[in-house]
Amino acid sequence: MKKDIHPNVNDTLIRCNCGYEATLLTTKGKELSVEICSNCHPFYTGKQRFVDTAGRIDRFRKKYGNLADAKK
Repeated sequence: MKKDIHPNVNDTLIRCNCGYEATLLTTKGKELSVEICSNCHPFYTGKQRFVDTAGRIDRFRKKYGNLADAKK
């Protein structure tokens, strides 16, 4: 194997906004923050929850809300 071409692998503490913490081996650094993890993601939990931090759903409904009525 060639020398000095492989990235450094660190033990990284990953923190989610829901409070979950895990330690994994990554090349990203010592600490990493994520918004959604497997403990709070609707696909894994089975609970429907809209994660809309920037108002994207409201903007979409405002822009295209009348479009569904127009096609009928």
